[in-house]
Amino acid sequence: MEAIKLEEVQKYINQFTNQPVYVHLETTNGAYASHFNENAYNVGAYIRNAQLTYKQGKIVEHEGSYRVGLKHDIGWIYAEGLTDFEFTDSQQLLLAGHDREGRLMVALEISPEPFSY
Repeated sequence: MEAIKLEEVQKYINQFTNQPVYVHLETTNGAYASHFNENAYNVGAYIRNAQLTYKQGKIVEHEGSYRVGLKHDIGWIYAEGLTDFEFTDSQQLLLAGHDREGRLMVALEISPEPFSY
């Protein structure tokens, strides 16, 4: 993965507009929180292979990282805190947000095919 380049990532987001895609969205502070602070709450969200067609996708800079929103027929999907991206040979856009120690905090992935398990 490499640091997000706003215009390049926007181009990849645009290429999936108005097409059925599969989305993976994950947020976590995982076990990191409780390992360093026993009073901290572990939180997370996970969805894999949600199929949707978004009408608009947008990446914006937000407080030193990036936020991506995908507008579909009945609402929005968004992830913030994104820092890195990769566009794979399989035409998958992988976006991730890592903390200062390099740990994964958020992931948003878009693919024309379902993600493997």
